[in-house]
Amino acid sequence: MHVMTARPDVMKIRYMLLHAYGMGGTIRTVISQANAMAAAGHDVEIVSVVRRRDRPQFPIDERVRLHALADQREGRRADSVGRRIWRRFRGKIVPAGESAGSSFTERVERAVIDYVSTLDDGVLVTTRPALNLISARRTPVGVVRVAQEHLNLATHPAGVRSAIARHYGRLDTVAVLTEADRKDYQSFLPDTPIVCIPNAVQAVDQTLPWQEDRLVVAAGRLVPQKGFDLLIPAFEQVVRRHPDWRLRIYGSGPQKGALRELLKKHRLRDNVTLMGRTGRLGDELAKASFHVLSSRFEGLPMVMIEAMAHALPVVAFDCPTGPRDVLTDEIDGLLVPSQDVDALAGAMIRLIEDRELRHRMGASAVVTARHYAPETIMPLWENLFAELLGRSHAPMS
Repeated sequence: MHVMTARPDVMKIRYMLLHAYGMGGTIRTVISQANAMAAAGHDVEIVSVVRRRDRPQFPIDERVRLHALADQREGRRADSVGRRIWRRFRGKIVPAGESAGSSFTERVERAVIDYVSTLDDGVLVTTRPALNLISARRTPVGVVRVAQEHLNLATHPAGVRSAIARHYGRLDTVAVLTEADRKDYQSFLPDTPIVCIPNAVQAVDQTLPWQEDRLVVAAGRLVPQKGFDLLIPAFEQVVRRHPDWRLRIYGSGPQKGALRELLKKHRLRDNVTLMGRTGRLGDELAKASFHVLSSRFEGLPMVMIEAMAHALPVVAFDCPTGPRDVLTDEIDGLLVPSQDVDALAGAMIRLIEDRELRHRMGASAVVTARHYAPETIMPLWENLFAELLGRSHAPMS
């Protein structure tokens, strides 16, 4: 007899993001989760802690409710003093080392606490350490509290890890992205349920590209984590051998000026372009011959998996968690030692000079990407929520 899991009843699910109106991998993947849950018939809401834009940057299903706790758009009044009041004092729960800690002023933190403390049912999914810690300490026990961790444990500063150790045990479960993450968090939090559920890629089985354009694509926030300051000198070595190849880097962030200066230093402005943000990254990936990931560390690199879904082979640093958890060296991509610029350049040159290798790895990449298809990943979330809510499912023969 083959036992199947029946579809859960309608569940009330709330996803809380720092800024659901912004750009970024976590925002995109969480909105995709919410959309999928709404499409499955569940009662879904996205709660944005702050709002700094008029409209979301990623499409939200019309069945998903969206609202913000702190409207920080220009011209809006937070209270009688105005917008600046949101920025006056730091809160007390969120540790200073949290990467978005500066956003959690006393007023913003209080808005989150006031919201979560009034909940009395359903599932609350929080999506970064700041929100996970507030939920652990202030969300009533009648609510299923699921904390998502989108980065590996070692990347959190000591103060954040200390707060995690003290408070995550109150959560119903902590969801991480890779098996390596699960082992790390389980060792750190031996009495806390840790589950591994990767993010889902947008779509798989894309039309296979010809991989004839002399184009390489990278994407991500222009921040030190993404290692574009390492990719640019590596691509200089590529251009010496293959001056007709180009690199496009998609994304925005505080390193834009520094990266422009680096392009000028390496005389690459004709070969490397900082493209800015795009809402059509899939279309841009479809034009490329391969994808390169130069991160110093990762959670689960979703752009890399999306590139693989477009049948692109990947060249990646073997950085802490992420790339090795997804791709297999010499099968669907090439892994090189972390932060080794010469090795990164050599791997790119190898793919450039071997068209047959690109095609073979690209075909394997699509097979790998299917493990992250929505129809594979979303039932894992659905069943986890149902189990935590105490639902029972009758076996079917």
